[in-house]
Amino acid sequence: MASLKEMRNRIGSVKATQKITKALQMVAAAKLRRSQDAAQNARPYAERMAAVIANLAAGVSGEGAPRLLVGTGSDQRHLVVVATSDRGLAGGFNTSIVRAARERINRLLAEGKDVRVLTVGRKARDQLKRIDRSVGAFEAGGNPSLAVAEEVSAKVRELFEAGDVDVVTLFFSKFKSVVIQTAMGVQLIPAEIQAAAQPIDLKGAVYEYEPDEETILEELLPRNITTQIFSAMLENQAGFFAAQMTAMDNATRNAGDMISALTLQYNRSRQAQITKELIEIISGAEAL
Repeated sequence: MASLKEMRNRIGSVKATQKITKALQMVAAAKLRRSQDAAQNARPYAERMAAVIANLAAGVSGEGAPRLLVGTGSDQRHLVVVATSDRGLAGGFNTSIVRAARERINRLLAEGKDVRVLTVGRKARDQLKRIDRSVGAFEAGGNPSLAVAEEVSAKVRELFEAGDVDVVTLFFSKFKSVVIQTAMGVQLIPAEIQAAAQPIDLKGAVYEYEPDEETILEELLPRNITTQIFSAMLENQAGFFAAQMTAMDNATRNAGDMISALTLQYNRSRQAQITKELIEIISGAEAL
């Protein structure tokens, strides 16, 4: 059995840990609101851009269609972009994203596809470093940066234009609420026309584009890739702080329960020791 001093030291250590987890919980809660607003404010822009692309894509077909829209005609070479946070202490937040990406990678490999991995965030890099298929790694940074999104987008387009990849899929965590963050994958290349992004209802009007649809899409599609990556980084940050706040709240509660249990054990041991000493004193006095 541990000595009373060892038990006091352990209680002090748990109390110190509880202070840290409580502080992290408060910091995450303070940053969550701003991150949540940023993620939600970015959604209308991304959704509107998807709607414009859907509207333009409806009038484009044949050989003149941009390659970012129609792809290479093959799906043999895949690039999996995995976006996580740089930091941990957020429960299974980062792990769930990497797990979803691993499932896709394993399924593609089982089908005989050539798979490459591009990571955004240190946690994705660390968890996927054993997969010898990396073509680049970027850090997410403390705050989502459009500059980082543009760098990642440029790397993706470089690999695609060089003929190294046919299909590009982005994995990240979609923020839904403080307690719900869902890991998901979105296809970047060929551009996926989402069911929710229906072409804009022109209400019978006829639009003539100048320049033509193909030229506009050539300019818009690269920006759409950057927008999708930046939006994913914003969603990740909001989800990270929500997951961290929940994880640190649970850790603080668990630390409190452990302190109570250790304090009770300490008091019982101390009482038993005092009782033993009293018995020894009484026995000695009676012997005299």
